[in-house]
Amino acid sequence: MSTKEKIQEEVDVLEQVRPDNEIVLYNDEVNTFDHVIESLITACDHTPIQAEQCSLIVHYKGKCTVKTGAFKELEPRCSKLLEAGLSAEII
Repeated sequence: MSTKEKIQEEVDVLEQVRPDNEIVLYNDEVNTFDHVIESLITACDHTPIQAEQCSLIVHYKGKCTVKTGAFKELEPRCSKLLEAGLSAEII
């Protein structure tokens, strides 16, 4: 009978680090697609295509993460969205 030796190796695991916070935009029945798109372009530096896609996700799913990053960078962007009459929060 032969003996098989088992070797246990230590393996380093890299974790993907997510930004601390995100701006979540919520659907409402008040604002038009055009207004939401223009607000995302202005406040979050989205391209027109990004803004349009986010507005569609918000419309059909009820909410969408529109920007991620550090809280101090997101706070003025979220304030701009709120000032534009959109429903958003930083989580």
